[in-house]
Formats: sequence, structure tokens, C-alpha cells
Amino acid sequence: MTAMVLDTGTDHLLARLEDGVLVITLNRPESRNALSDELSPALRRMLAAAATDDSIGALVLTGTGSAFCAGGDVKGMGGNSSKKSMTAEERIADLQHRQRALTGALFTLPQPTIAALPGPAVGAGLAIALACDIRIAAASAFVSTGYRRVALSGDYGLSWTMTRLVGTARAREFMFSGERIEAERAERVGLVNRVVPDDELQDAAMAMARSFADGPRVAQRLMKENLELAMQTDFFTALDNEAEQLVKASAHPDHGEAVRAFIEKRQPVFSKPDNVD
Repeated sequence: MTAMVLDTGTDHLLARLEDGVLVITLNRPESRNALSDELSPALRRMLAAAATDDSIGALVLTGTGSAFCAGGDVKGMGGNSSKKSMTAEERIADLQHRQRALTGALFTLPQPTIAALPGPAVGAGLAIALACDIRIAAASAFVSTGYRRVALSGDYGLSWTMTRLVGTARAREFMFSGERIEAERAERVGLVNRVVPDDELQDAAMAMARSFADGPRVAQRLMKENLELAMQTDFFTALDNEAEQLVKASAHPDHGEAVRAFIEKRQPVFSKPDNVD
């Protein structure tokens, strides 16, 4: 299938739709894809649009060149930001909004999301990767919280996602030390799901994303809702929610198609955009 190039409004962010997969590429290789006043708003707009676009069955987020994302652009820190004239209260409200519209939107996106890390994911870049459902890293990639080096406390939900992925002891160690965590160790501790050779990264991410896009999209969306609720509720509430979601899934045509395909020993053909809901 031919990829459809999408207009993001800036060269700092590239996007295409291919085989039901939205591929978003951070495109500031000269600064290791650090966030900018052009890149970040464009990414927020793309995520907001993706949330309600039934033609998208999965999302891959990656970076151009040898990095995923170096986090915030240090040149805009230390009082050099255009927001320096804002009051503390205004800056807090502004950052809260920007965080919710980026990693908040990414974390709650109804489609499965994959971060493909060709290289370092640092600071807010790591937070963005951890807000995705799955992370695939190139063998040469590494991650770091990075905030220690710029004397900042962390943002974009990193303390929340990292604690849930690796536990409080390791999360504290990684935050306080800011150490470089190589890809293989990141996989061992649970920060990434899979490590692949550098030249296989994009193919591996796309293969997984296509399998999700070809899958039962309604059931996958309900699975994701179950998993998100499970992180913030008790066991019996999760049980009750699973019952509700399973009944919804069983009433959808995809369930009948899956059962027929199993009996007929063939691959199922699930609903596509015009009748996903």
C-alpha cells in the first residue's frame, strides 16, 4: 500500500499513514530531535487528530537520524525561554496544559502505540517513549532521565510511568543518578519491550504496528481501557469493568468473524475504518 504523507504544519515533524499505521517522526536531527516551539505543538495537533481518526489502527512514534528525542532544547532553558515573562502560576498552568495535550494524549490514545528508538531517549524524550504502550529499541540506543544534568525535577509524567514500569527503587535510582541506561539493560529492567539490530528497527516496529492495525480494533481499544483502569483501581473494580468490556466486545461483529475464522481454519478479516465503531 502506498503511504499517504500528512501535513503537520512544520518540517520539524513528519507524518504518514501506511497500511492503517500512523507513523510520526520527530525531525530535528541536528539537535537530536529535541522538542521545540514548532515540533511540540505540531505533535500535540497530530495526537489530537489521531484520537478520533478511525482510519488509524496503530501509531509508531520515532525520530530521524541517530536519536529518538533528547528532551527539551537546553537553549531554551535557564531563563532563555520565550515564556520568561509569565508569572509562576501562569507557567505552571501552561506546562500542565502542554503535558496533558502531549504525553497525556499519547497515553490515552485509543489505538496501540509503539515508540521506535533509533538512539537516545532522554528527559522529556524518555517520558514520551514511556507514554507509549510498547517500546522497541535499536541495539545502540540508550535512555536516561537526564534531569539531574539540568537541575530540573522531571516532567511529562516520567515519575508516574517509570515507577510503574520498573518499581519505585529503580525509578528513584534512575531519577537521582541520571545515568545512561543501555538498550539491553533497559530491556532487562522493563523500560523497553524489545531490542533489535539497528538496521531492523523500523521494519520491526512497522511489522508489529501492522499486526495491531489488522487486528480486532474494538477489542484492542477495550483491552487498553482495561489495562489503564487496572493501574488505578482495586482488583474487584477491575473484574467488574472487564465483564462490561467483554460483553461489549462479544456483541461486535469482529467477535463473530474471529469465531468463524477459527472454526474454518483461516485468518480472520476484521472491521476496517468505515465500520470500526
